[in-house]
Amino acid sequence: MKDVKNNVASFLAKHGMYHADIDIDQTCGLFLEEMTRGLTTNDGSLAMLPTYIETERELPRNTPVIVMDAGGTNFRVATVCFKDAGEPEIADFQVFAMPGIKEEVSKVEFFGTMAGYAKDVIGKSDSVGFCFSYPIEMSPNKDGRVLYFSKEIKAPEVVGKMIGAGLNEAIVQSTSSSAKQMVLLNDTVATLLAGRGADSGFNYDSYIGFILGTGTNTAYIEHNSNITKASDLDPAKSQIVNVESGGFGKAPRGTIDEQFDAASASPGVNVFEKMISGAYLGPLCMATIKAAAKEGLFSEAAAKNLPAVPEATTKDISEFMSAPERADNLLGQALAEAAPADVRTAYCLADALIERAAKLTAANLSSAAIKSDKGQNPCRPVCIVAEGTTFYHLKSLRQKVEYYLKQYLVDQKGIAYEIIAVENATLLGAATAGLTN
Repeated sequence: MKDVKNNVASFLAKHGMYHADIDIDQTCGLFLEEMTRGLTTNDGSLAMLPTYIETERELPRNTPVIVMDAGGTNFRVATVCFKDAGEPEIADFQVFAMPGIKEEVSKVEFFGTMAGYAKDVIGKSDSVGFCFSYPIEMSPNKDGRVLYFSKEIKAPEVVGKMIGAGLNEAIVQSTSSSAKQMVLLNDTVATLLAGRGADSGFNYDSYIGFILGTGTNTAYIEHNSNITKASDLDPAKSQIVNVESGGFGKAPRGTIDEQFDAASASPGVNVFEKMISGAYLGPLCMATIKAAAKEGLFSEAAAKNLPAVPEATTKDISEFMSAPERADNLLGQALAEAAPADVRTAYCLADALIERAAKLTAANLSSAAIKSDKGQNPCRPVCIVAEGTTFYHLKSLRQKVEYYLKQYLVDQKGIAYEIIAVENATLLGAATAGLTN
């Protein structure tokens, strides 16, 4: 077993892919430099988008708010009310198809369909928290302009339009309601705010929203005085910043990373995401295993079978890691008749890339915590509200992330943190935004 581990370590180090060669303090330093650059200019690999959403206001109790959540293929509508004790009450919950998912729709159809979805709740509040999980450019009035849609949504006339204004126009035209006070936010910002709305009984010093699922992103709370690229901000206040952390361009990449990125549908875009997120980590593991087979890390028999394995998903890799000696998973089937050393080699390669993803994730989260300048009192830690199947379900990833956070953020930097999961995070975060902004 020692020889297998040594061979894997040597192979990964040779290709610049070995987790032990990553200096987490140096990586955090680069991440923080890019954060500062993104707050002061529109250059750099981290967009650092102001959201104009503040967190200072107390969360009103017993006050209903309409919530909408547009993401992926679904459009969800509900009302939320935070009770006296702080517990959220979700009512009037309905799920619809996202307009434009089945066929192309016009701007009028897009907003009219959304207004129709909300007709049963439109009279229950003057405020709307709208989690819109597509790329938007936020404005100081807390509305957002659509930059583009993923190819699943076919609504070209909506690109470049303000979502809140368009929806309000459709609401006024199709119902007897007047325009609503509407606050737009994306899913990462909503995840952060869900921590504020959760009744944990704990006093947190600040909040970080973190998503590691198919993709990845981070949001944190920043002093307005540091956001010099935005004008007319009150320097005495703070707001949530959408980091767009998947775009971080200075993480230490190896030769296989570069080849993998070059062969992707979007070369050079979101290169950090391609090292840690669910859409890419499984295929990257498989590409690395196949490269190792070419360089003699596997037996001749295994090396013949591995090139024929189709592109593995992160779920495939996680299933293999959970039961490496069973043949009921994609990689296990390819190694069913291989020598035990071959199975160990494949396991160690995948495990090392998951370890690297965990170390890079810890650097990402540590940078957000350090930049927030909070959490020095262990009685008031920084709350990391984490969402995503990759973070919670990829074999051993979360444990490895917490190992590096303890080692670096807590022990070296003296910043206390706590990771929490919040059920219905996007709905509760949208409700919090609608009630407090």
